[in-house]
Amino acid sequence: MSSEASGVRVIGLWPSPYVIRVLIALKLKGVEYEFVEEVVGRKSELLLKSNPVHKKIPVLLHHGKPISESLVIVQYVDEVWSSGGAPAILPADPYTRALHRFWAQYIDDKLPPAIRTLRATDAAAGDKDQAAGQMSAALQLLEEAFVKLSQGKQYFGGDSVGYLDIALVSHIGWVKAVEKMAGVSLLDRAKVPKLVAWADRLCAHPAVADAIPDADKFVEFSVKYGSFSKPINSGAK
Repeated sequence: MSSEASGVRVIGLWPSPYVIRVLIALKLKGVEYEFVEEVVGRKSELLLKSNPVHKKIPVLLHHGKPISESLVIVQYVDEVWSSGGAPAILPADPYTRALHRFWAQYIDDKLPPAIRTLRATDAAAGDKDQAAGQMSAALQLLEEAFVKLSQGKQYFGGDSVGYLDIALVSHIGWVKAVEKMAGVSLLDRAKVPKLVAWADRLCAHPAVADAIPDADKFVEFSVKYGSFSKPINSGAK
């Protein structure tokens, strides 16, 4: 199905973890889309018209109707394209589904603030050390969650990529980037071996590989755009 036939457009910027989520969900469902890229530091008329409340990316346009907030969009994609042979993104069991939503919210509460601090060129060394410690603690808790939720399988979603996989992997490009930028070890194989193996496996998945470039690309983006790029790791989710 072509992007014209599916009527799907995505307004965003490639380095945004929240935009990355939407692209992965669409790829998992085999939905063709048009990517409408914003200009760093500006907000297009289309964006302002499509998301007048937050005025932030991402926005999914489906036959002209806008949907905002990345996790809301992922759920929408899962519901609208529920047939066609692609596995469900959200778990079928209500309790498991609630757990995935809980951990997705935890990820968005803990990771972006730490990433912003570690990216910042004007952050004090003590602040960066604190951010790295908070990030490491969060990843260790997510390691434990992975063990429980995956039940020995490849993904948080079990045999297939699921909601929580998408929520977390969307930040991995920036996690690896700030490791280089701040000289810290976050995805430490000695501390979170299962999470490191999960990240390697998922980043090689066909639906994910094209959406998350090499960490060096994120570093280059951060250096090139400086303060203009800070909202990439904040704002609308």
